[in-house]
Amino acid sequence: MSPQSLEQLVSLEMPYGKYKGRLLCELPSHYLSWFAREGFPKNSLGQLLRLMHEIDHNDLRGLLSPLQKRRP
Repeated sequence: MSPQSLEQLVSLEMPYGKYKGRLLCELPSHYLSWFAREGFPKNSLGQLLRLMHEIDHNDLRGLLSPLQKRRP
């Protein structure tokens, strides 16, 4: 995990699917768990979704709050 990855979680939007347009940090737990069961994409988006799943699964979403507050 890098600081850049955390910044991407609060700035990048989901590019497709049911939650298209939502920030990655705002994706619901059940959607992240679905990816964990079915398989994450084999690209940088998949790595970010995997990281967000770990953050969510370990109840650490609060760590992203300071980064979200800095966004306009």
